[in-house]
Amino acid sequence: MTVHAAWKRKLRNTVTGYLFLLPTLLVLGTFLFLPVFYSMYLSVHKVSLLGQVSYKWVGFDNFTRMAHDERAWIALKNTASFVLFVVPVQTAFAILLAVVLNAKLKFKNFFRVVFFVPTVTSSAVLTLIFMWIFNTNGLLNKILEAVGLHGYNWLGDPAVALKAIMMMNIWSTAPFFMVVFLAALQDIPDALYESAMLDGAGKWRQFWSITLPLLKPATFFTVVMGIIGTFQLFDQSYIFSAGSGGPNNSTLTVALLIYQYAFKNLDFGYASALAVVLAAVILIITLIQRRLFTEDKN
Repeated sequence: MTVHAAWKRKLRNTVTGYLFLLPTLLVLGTFLFLPVFYSMYLSVHKVSLLGQVSYKWVGFDNFTRMAHDERAWIALKNTASFVLFVVPVQTAFAILLAVVLNAKLKFKNFFRVVFFVPTVTSSAVLTLIFMWIFNTNGLLNKILEAVGLHGYNWLGDPAVALKAIMMMNIWSTAPFFMVVFLAALQDIPDALYESAMLDGAGKWRQFWSITLPLLKPATFFTVVMGIIGTFQLFDQSYIFSAGSGGPNNSTLTVALLIYQYAFKNLDFGYASALAVVLAAVILIITLIQRRLFTEDKN
């Protein structure tokens, strides 16, 4: 085969490959990359929707405005608290479920299906179920009244509302990560545990010295995905508070605040600036985690 023929064949294969990728690239470009770049464009403009749509360049004014926005700081605090509590707990809970269901138990396939059901259930449905549980006339208060205690306005208490969303998120998300850890556990060679048993290592020693270290890649994945998901908390908070972030801004998250500024106040420039900052925070934390994981692996 001549050099010219080889070059033509390589070119044809390259063009064919990109043609196969074209539908995916068009979808990603339309629904991912274009909105991202447009949001960045809006973040440095003041958008007016009165009459003809107009864009006024304001530079970094939308970003500096955040420093004086009390609700932005409240939303950031709530989101950070949510992330710091939910991610470690749901990761540990997922590992626990995976280890239990990986053991030699009867009906373990049945329990795997039962535990996984919340993951495939609509988030809106789960939120409504938890609202019914914590409602003043809900299941939790009925149980308290049955044992002679007074009911409580759980969803009306700022100290409880966000914690209820945390519980729901852990319960609905941990089973998905459980499947990830189950797959990782089944890749660990049995010979390692057999050697440890011969050396006199008990179950706890095997767990801390073999299971956990070999679960690090799966743990990295679940923590990163957990952080990305919890930073973008919106639907549960929106349904719980009817879009207000109440009571007393206790369920206000950054994603919900972005929605309020964009679609209630029609302040698309400032909302886009908040979205850009949120994306930057998620990206930075992910890169730091990847760096730490790589160093730990080396």
